[in-house]
Amino acid sequence: MGNKIFFILLLVGLPLSLAGSLMHWPSVIMFGVYCVTIIALASFMGRATESLAVVMGPRIGGLLNATFGNAVELIISIFALQAGLTEVVLASLTGSVLGNLLLVAGFSFFIGGLKFKRQKFNVFDARHNAGLLIFAVIVAFVIPEVFSQTMTEAKTMSLSVGIAVIMIVLYLLALFFKLVTHRGVYQHKEGGGVVEEEEMPEWSKKKAIIILLLSTIAVAYVSENLVHTFETVAASFGWSQLFIGIIIVAIVGNAAEHASAIIFAYKNKMDIAVEIAVGSTLQVAMFVAPILVLISLLFPTSMPLVFTMPELISMVTSVFLIIVISNDGETNWFEGATLLAAYVIMGIGFFLL
Repeated sequence: MGNKIFFILLLVGLPLSLAGSLMHWPSVIMFGVYCVTIIALASFMGRATESLAVVMGPRIGGLLNATFGNAVELIISIFALQAGLTEVVLASLTGSVLGNLLLVAGFSFFIGGLKFKRQKFNVFDARHNAGLLIFAVIVAFVIPEVFSQTMTEAKTMSLSVGIAVIMIVLYLLALFFKLVTHRGVYQHKEGGGVVEEEEMPEWSKKKAIIILLLSTIAVAYVSENLVHTFETVAASFGWSQLFIGIIIVAIVGNAAEHASAIIFAYKNKMDIAVEIAVGSTLQVAMFVAPILVLISLLFPTSMPLVFTMPELISMVTSVFLIIVISNDGETNWFEGATLLAAYVIMGIGFFLL
């Protein structure tokens, strides 16, 4: 039923997106059309990555889901940088961290917990990711803010570029560690909670890859048009660029992970659900954000890796909360509700800011 709804939304949304952009329909209307279209496309990306996850295993599947899910946000952010909307880009990065750690993980734990009293996942992966989260968010994001207080803009940008390069290198090393040198070292039978029979993928490997590529191209086109509606929508509804970036862009840009992680959790595949939520956060912090810093050098307005204090405190709080909740390798619906409550509180704060 859900797949049919997304298919209908795509059949309606994509032609309307094309027609509206060519005929210059009102920005407020097109903002809604573009968001719905991106979410529908993201659902197909989610189904394709779920098929690939069955074929390639939870780690590769989770990585693919995070990568193609973040590709949506990366595309939106590049067009926003081109338009000089650096505040929106930084806010969307913050929103991705909060959305993945609190909203995606929260819904996954909550929905899965309603069906299963206890859900287990790989505790060794959780502890490994905890260290990377602390580095990526607390070290690499807080340091530029601290030093920028006594630096010129040029020096702050130089520091941001240096940190960006280091983070990209460390992220690639982390992938090499998990997928090559230590692949399977920390596997254990309780990783996904239940030993299941072999599952057949919905789509073949070739079909899933083709759908992923076509969806990404379509998302790129729609995202470029979406960015051009931000200023008009912000003025119409009284929203700040910070709120649009943290809540709207982050939710739309990460719709693929949102849907997929919840589906995997409902099926008690918690290794993949956690890998999507936490792995996507790590990818945003250690790869997407640094890449955007480097790409911004190509545009008139460069983007230093300097967040506002509310953004930093929210991200640091989210990291500590998810580490405390997930470090034991199991979860339940109440822990999911706790993460969701934290997200709502922060969302209210940014709305009123």
